[in-house]
Amino acid sequence: MNWISLTDFEQLKDIVAESKTKPVLIYKHSTRCNISRTTFDRLERKWDAGVIGEVKRYFLDLISFRDLSNHIAEVFGVEHQSPQVLVICDGQSVLDLSHFEIDFDRIAGSLPKGDNSTG
Repeated sequence: MNWISLTDFEQLKDIVAESKTKPVLIYKHSTRCNISRTTFDRLERKWDAGVIGEVKRYFLDLISFRDLSNHIAEVFGVEHQSPQVLVICDGQSVLDLSHFEIDFDRIAGSLPKGDNSTG
């Protein structure tokens, strides 16, 4: 899968703008956490673009970029978790999952009608 590294505060402005036209997913990953690795691997294995449609995906190493991770929590009004997935639509978080709640089907179900299907 193609993930975009989220490393810069300016990228959040891009994410908000991009989310006005298509959903954006942020995966906050801890390199020190086995749960983080497990949920990320499970998400990648189950990912089906034919079901979920076009979603831009950002990957944040929150150990290296903890200040950015905290800023994401502030910008989108969510509590910081690790691991954590946010789905951003129209500039707002429409889904916030952490730990073993992170699930492809829940992500697909959170997308606006018409964005989670290619048909």
